[in-house]
Amino acid sequence: MVQERRKNGIMQSPKNNISNEVLGGLSSEIPDLEISRQPEDLTEYGRDWTRLYPPEPCGIAFPRSEEQILRLVRWANSAGVALVPSGGRTGLSGGAVAAKGELVVSMARMDRLLEFDPVDRTLTVEAGMITEKIQQLAAENGLMFPVDFAAKGSSQIGGNLATNAGGVKVLRYGLTRDWVVGMRVVTGAGELLDVNRGLIKNATGYDLRHLFIGSEGTLGIIVSVTLRLAEPPPSQSVMVVGLEGMDPLMQVFDLARESLTLSAFEFFSDLALSYVIAEGSPRAPFESRMPYYALLEFDCVGEDGEAAALAFFERCLEEGWIGDGVLSQSEAQAAELWSLREFISERISAKTPYKNDLSTRISQVPAFLHALEDVVLSRYPDFEVVWYGHIGDGNLHLNILKPDDLSLAEFKKACESVNEEIFGVVARFRGSVSAEHGVGLLKQPYLDRSRDPHEIHYLSGIKRVFDPNWILNPGKMLPEA
Repeated sequence: MVQERRKNGIMQSPKNNISNEVLGGLSSEIPDLEISRQPEDLTEYGRDWTRLYPPEPCGIAFPRSEEQILRLVRWANSAGVALVPSGGRTGLSGGAVAAKGELVVSMARMDRLLEFDPVDRTLTVEAGMITEKIQQLAAENGLMFPVDFAAKGSSQIGGNLATNAGGVKVLRYGLTRDWVVGMRVVTGAGELLDVNRGLIKNATGYDLRHLFIGSEGTLGIIVSVTLRLAEPPPSQSVMVVGLEGMDPLMQVFDLARESLTLSAFEFFSDLALSYVIAEGSPRAPFESRMPYYALLEFDCVGEDGEAAALAFFERCLEEGWIGDGVLSQSEAQAAELWSLREFISERISAKTPYKNDLSTRISQVPAFLHALEDVVLSRYPDFEVVWYGHIGDGNLHLNILKPDDLSLAEFKKACESVNEEIFGVVARFRGSVSAEHGVGLLKQPYLDRSRDPHEIHYLSGIKRVFDPNWILNPGKMLPEA
């Protein structure tokens, strides 16, 4: 058993004495800042859900206040220490990985409700608050925070902003950025900005909110955020239909948009379903198995709402687009149908999936899917490939599963060898190599497939303004200076 020892208030292991000395200086600078070097914390807080990069942080800082973050960033600039901002670590692109001796700045201790304003219908919370808690706080006040995804129970709102999280309700409610009316952020230069201050209308120049939203912690550390809330929708129903193939997907979507008021339109393959139902719960939606499935959530009020849903279903059957389907008859059944989609990422995680999070214009989805499928079938003949995604906003998730007999290093190399072709398809369709997961480490080498050299030049220039010493999340999203 490795003997731990304390020095300057820091729990540390005997290795890496240089880091011990540096962190000892930090403890002297900010005596009340909690810092850990316990091996289990280094592993847990040094990685995200990608599991493709071994965590190697020099320590984990747990600030409890805005002032501590200010002092920490200023110290990091003077000491030349790189910082990795960390939320719930549910990211899938390596954006919260500390693989090169960085100091992780965990927001886990900053999760307080600061204000609820019933007139403005806003919540102001610290950046470490769990997304599901925000949804609960909104519901307790008769409102809703509509950004929703499977990881809501562990993701933090600061991370949601840093990646401009999307999720399953983008079709109706948009992205995270659409619900942010203010934030306080400590820049990489160690300056505190109070951005937009909760205003709905503010025509006083550049809106800096939208630089920090989606910046993946490369420009500043978000400390707190003011979120706009929404009226809850009318009664919702969920329908799952089995598709005869990929080609009818957009016809079903087009008819659904015409016939119903959609909140979500999700897609997944039969292989994805197989992993979800393998443990016995949830169950398959119906007896017949189909190549692909679509999940729809929509307003369904009274007899008229149910009649519209049944008319939509019957038209899809008549056209030969679907082979079977089920409509929820209760909230419990609706939740079970949703679990068919929301459990996919969790149930395939044991296979260490290599994730591609791609998007194109909605109208291009069928052709995009076919082009990607051609690459996948020819280049991954021996790998299981799981498809699912948010068809209603043009976002497809392509997951390649690691065979049990292949090492992680060999698997990662095999997947990276095909990236050029996959991202070549993305570039051809003028799409994005990362629709909602962020660029991080995983997609950084391929940023130029979605952004031209002039854009990348300007992005790097913005980085230099807010983080002149490049101490925040270096190597993520942008090439290192």
